[in-house]
Amino acid sequence: MSQTAAVSSPATAGTQKGRAGGLLLTIILVGQFLAILNVNIVNVAIPTIESDLHSSGAGLQLIAAGYTIVYAVLLITGARVGDLFGYRNAFLGGLTVFTLATLGAGLAPSTTWLVAARLLQGAGAAMMLPQVMTLIQRNYRGAARGRALGLWSLVISGGVVIGQALGGVLLGLGLGWRILFLALAPIGLLLLAVGARVLPTDAGGGRAGLDPGGLVSLAAAVLLFVGPLVLGRDLGWPVWGWVAMGLSVVMFVVFVRIERWVTARGRRPLVDARVLRAPGMRPGLVTQLFGPATWGAFLFTSALHLQGDLHLTPLSSGMMLVPCALAYAAVGLAWPRLPARLQRPLVPVGFVVAAPSYLGLGFFASGGVAYAVTSALIGAGLGVLVAVTTMATEHVDSAYASDASGALLTVMQLGQVIGISTVGTLFISLQSRTDGSASLLSSIAMAALAVVAGLGSLFLVRRRAA
Repeated sequence: MSQTAAVSSPATAGTQKGRAGGLLLTIILVGQFLAILNVNIVNVAIPTIESDLHSSGAGLQLIAAGYTIVYAVLLITGARVGDLFGYRNAFLGGLTVFTLATLGAGLAPSTTWLVAARLLQGAGAAMMLPQVMTLIQRNYRGAARGRALGLWSLVISGGVVIGQALGGVLLGLGLGWRILFLALAPIGLLLLAVGARVLPTDAGGGRAGLDPGGLVSLAAAVLLFVGPLVLGRDLGWPVWGWVAMGLSVVMFVVFVRIERWVTARGRRPLVDARVLRAPGMRPGLVTQLFGPATWGAFLFTSALHLQGDLHLTPLSSGMMLVPCALAYAAVGLAWPRLPARLQRPLVPVGFVVAAPSYLGLGFFASGGVAYAVTSALIGAGLGVLVAVTTMATEHVDSAYASDASGALLTVMQLGQVIGISTVGTLFISLQSRTDGSASLLSSIAMAALAVVAGLGSLFLVRRRAA
């Protein structure tokens, strides 16, 4: 297949099938929503879990971060599983693992059990999520595909906000931390029952080979990078963490060389370079790295500020983020319905709104209506991330959808981890001060990240126009 055909030809596999089209989209997006929800839903329950299970500090770190680490490391591998064994089988298999692990987490009698369940949840999510974009690319065309990809991106980013808010709401019911998991398991079982009937049968992407060298080297690079970032803050940034992050760069270079070697011998690499050369893909990846970085940093620092500095309950803290989530959803849903001439310039405008709104957090740190309105403006500005996904993938052929899906999901996850570890560390280091410098300086850092994301979106818009 030529490079042009690989990245710009129309989808040729799959069609939207009447009523099943809407039901198919509902099943895969709800499954995706459950997986994204679990990134942050447990954060607000950490104190309760500590007192109930008598967890150590390391145990609590793994309960909160183990899901994210496994999920980030295995995303690319999950995309290849769909290529080899079929996207329907990979989605349902990942959903099965995720659902059973969620049930196990809700019934966990000990910290070790809960940590193991969280790790399995991450593995199931990593197998399930890359198939969602691939199923959209292969079963929807034209405007229907654009709308479906918009909803895909909306669920990816909006689910993170809702996870944190929903965690506070469920804890506010007084049913304990187990309800965070037990309430989700029946939904997963329902999706499995309906999905087995609705998801289209396929034989995968027909791509030969597993590329074990690429899988191992990329997984090692991501693990060496994500692990220290997720755990380093609570461990006091030990020397081994810095060494590991340095080795992650080495492993990434090794991964690139292996992929070139595999390609030169006519075999299929783990991530096809032709996908990364598709028009709009590279600036889209930059935007999807720094945009979610601001998102993750905002959610993390806002939870610490609202519950730690302002002494709000988990329920009140979660409700404070509801305007943000609603504004994000409103912009994400409205974007595909705008006239075509307005859709493209809307993306950088979103970051023009988000950057000064992040600065506003530092001035409205006392909470109240001003803080809620400012957070809503942030949500409205970052709602354009829905458009970024659609624009970045519109020239990627459906046969390479799993490559695009794995790359975008991995970059978005890395962005959130980077935002939490860098801006979160800055906030924590200054939180003991009473001069408000923690909120002010972290808001400046988030605004700077939003500016970088906005610059990436400018290149994306120019590429799309060309």
